[in-house]
Amino acid sequence: MLVLTRADVAALLDLDALADAVASALHELSVGDPSIPPRIGAQGLHGGLLAAMPGSLPELGALGAKLVTVFPENVDAPTHQAIIAMFEPETGTPTALVDGTLITAARTAAASAVATRFLARADAEVLVIAGTGVQARAHARAMPRVCAALREITIAGRDAGAADAMARELRDDDALSLLTITVAPSIETAVHGADIVCATTHSPDPVVRREWLRDGVHVNSVGFNTAGREVDAETVRDALVVVESRASALAPVPAGANELLWPIRDGIITADHVHAEVGELVAGTRPGRTRADEITLYKSVGVAAEDLAAASMVVAAALTRGLGTVVDI
Repeated sequence: MLVLTRADVAALLDLDALADAVASALHELSVGDPSIPPRIGAQGLHGGLLAAMPGSLPELGALGAKLVTVFPENVDAPTHQAIIAMFEPETGTPTALVDGTLITAARTAAASAVATRFLARADAEVLVIAGTGVQARAHARAMPRVCAALREITIAGRDAGAADAMARELRDDDALSLLTITVAPSIETAVHGADIVCATTHSPDPVVRREWLRDGVHVNSVGFNTAGREVDAETVRDALVVVESRASALAPVPAGANELLWPIRDGIITADHVHAEVGELVAGTRPGRTRADEITLYKSVGVAAEDLAAASMVVAAALTRGLGTVVDI
């Protein structure tokens, strides 16, 4: 079995290629014959969660499963940690064990980037990142890859010091050198001026509210909290809504999204309000944005197809470059 550490993954993960790999996996998820059941989870200490995400993508030739923990109170360790086990699709033989912590952050941002290609206006100039954690950083680096007109990134979070630190870090990134990077005094202030919003928080209370959004804005929401939601019901009601998988997004927590489940429960929308899956946009079987003044929302819950795409790509690169450690089990 090939074992790839977090350092191996960091050396092997090609972020530009990752978006295309995730797009292909989501395409297969929507129009192929995959087996990607909604994730299941077990509650841990201190509000933590251990979730299992198995999947099979026959067209990709990928069979595997991710185990991921979400422990929001972690200080000296990442709040999200993961491992991904890969198997030979024909025989079920274990082939690789891959650190999934970096992959989880990168593939989530890559999926948002794919959705943004279809849902954001082509002239979107101002990106707002709500949050200051790992996902916030991943999205700040992913969005400029698909938004040619982008000129400004605004960081907003509940911790001003963390927002300032993130802004300094991004200003030192050569890939973002042509962009103006600022810090807003509040998320509300930032969202008012946004063309694209990436909500990346663990907040149980909405950090994206309808009254803050101007016409034509696109929102990516990747935050996950079993006790709440980061986008309010009014935004969901008024937006064209896209998800990775209807089956997962509308399943009970810990698979589904309270952003969608709660408005359905309250009679504000029905399940049919979900306009499309990202894979349907990629396939061209459903349209993305159709009006400049339309509000669009991509609500991510994370699906195993994204992990399989990323892990497969990393394992293939490791075999080509001779990285990783082979062990007998």
